[in-house]
Amino acid sequence: MSTSTGAGAVTGQTALPVASAPRRAFRPGEGQMVGGVAAGLAHHLGLDVFWVRLGFVVATWFSGFGVLVYAALWRLLPQRTEDEVPAGVGAATRRGLRTQPSRLPGGDVGQAVALLTLGVGVILLLQRVGWGLDGRILWPVLIAVAGFALVWRQADEAQRARWRGAAPGVPVLGVLTAGGVGSVVRLGLGVALVAASIGLFVAQVSGLGALADVAGATALALVGLGLLVGPWVHRLSRDLAAERRARVRSQERADMAAHLHDSVLQTLAMLQRHADDPRAVVRLARRQERELRSWLYDEQVAGESLCRALTTAAAETEDMHDVAVEVICVGDAGVDDGTTALARAAGEAMVNAARHSGAAKVDVYAEVSAASAEVFVRDRGVGFDPDALPAGRMGVRQSIIGRMERHGGSAQIRSSPGAGTEVHLSLARGDAS
Repeated sequence: MSTSTGAGAVTGQTALPVASAPRRAFRPGEGQMVGGVAAGLAHHLGLDVFWVRLGFVVATWFSGFGVLVYAALWRLLPQRTEDEVPAGVGAATRRGLRTQPSRLPGGDVGQAVALLTLGVGVILLLQRVGWGLDGRILWPVLIAVAGFALVWRQADEAQRARWRGAAPGVPVLGVLTAGGVGSVVRLGLGVALVAASIGLFVAQVSGLGALADVAGATALALVGLGLLVGPWVHRLSRDLAAERRARVRSQERADMAAHLHDSVLQTLAMLQRHADDPRAVVRLARRQERELRSWLYDEQVAGESLCRALTTAAAETEDMHDVAVEVICVGDAGVDDGTTALARAAGEAMVNAARHSGAAKVDVYAEVSAASAEVFVRDRGVGFDPDALPAGRMGVRQSIIGRMERHGGSAQIRSSPGAGTEVHLSLARGDAS
C-alpha cells in the first residue's frame, strides 16, 4: 500500500525498468569535411576517422561504390542536433509506440536527388575509363542496395526496431528473417524456382555457355527484388491483422455495452424501485447473476441438454419461491425421454424443497458419465419422514419416484425431521453422450 506525507510525497510503488536507448549513428553537426558520414561512423564504431575515410576512398575505385555508399549514408544517417527530446517521448519512440513519419521531408528532396545524380555520374565515369567492375555484376548489386535502402527508409521506427532485434548488427538479415524460419524457407524455395525457370529458358535460347553469367545476375536481381517487395508485403499483412484485431475488439466492446444496457442497467433500475422489498431485491439479483454467468462463460449453448434443463428449472424455482437454487453440473447429456424425465423429477424436487423445507438455499449436483446420469437435490431445512407422507402428497410419489421408475431409473429420498432432505435420482444410460 502506498502512503503519502504531503502534497509532494512519492508513492511506494515499484518503478518499472525502462529499456535503454539503442546506440544510434549520427552525422555530427559541425567539424565535418563533406557530409559528416565518416566522422559519424568513426564515432559510432570507435575507430579513427582517418581509416574510415580511407576506406571510402579505396571503395570508390571499385566502380564508384564508395561514393554511392557515402551518398546513401549521408541520406540515411540523421544529423545530431542539440534539441533534447522529452524523456517520455523518447521512451515511447524507442519502444515503437510512436509511429515516425516515413515520407521524405520537403527540404531534403533536392539533397537526395543531388546525391543520387552525383553517385550515378561518378559510377558512369569510372565505367567509361575502364576502372569499374563488370556491369553484369555492378548493376544488380546497386539495385539490391538501393532496394534495401528504400525499404529501410520507408519503415517506421517500430519496424526498424523489430528488424534489429531479429538480427542484431546485420539489418539485411533482420529484414529477411523477420518472419521466422518459415519466411526464410519460402524465400529460398521461391528464388530457387524462379532461377530454375530462367536457367532453363537461357539454356534453350543461348546455350549452356551463357547460363553461368545469367544465373549470377538473375540471383542478385532477385535478392534486390525480394528486399524491396518482401518487407512491404509483410508490413501490409501485419497492418491488416492489426486492423482485424482492432475491429474484433470494437465489436466486443459494442456487444458488452449493448448487454449492459439491455440487462444490467435495467435490473439496477428495478432494484431501485423495489429497494423496500428485500425478497424482490434478492430475486432480481439472483436472476441477473444467472444471466451474467451464462453470458460471460458462454454457458447458453445452442440446443438443449440435461444441464441446461436443470438450470432452467432452478431459475423458475427461484422466481416462484424466492429461494436460492445453486446448480453444479459435471458432464452433460443430450435430451431424450430419459434425461427429460430426470430433469423434470429434479425440478419437482427443487420445488418441494423450496416450498416445504424452509431452507434459504437448495443445492443441486448433477454428474453424467457414459454409464449413468445422477442428480442430487439437497436442502438443510426441517426435513420429514418419507414413510409418513400424507395420501395427497402425489408430487413425491408420482412426479419424482413414479416418473423415474417409468423410464428405467430410480429415486431415493433420505430425510428425517430437523436434518434436511436429499433426493437422489439415478438413470442408466445405454451409451456415452
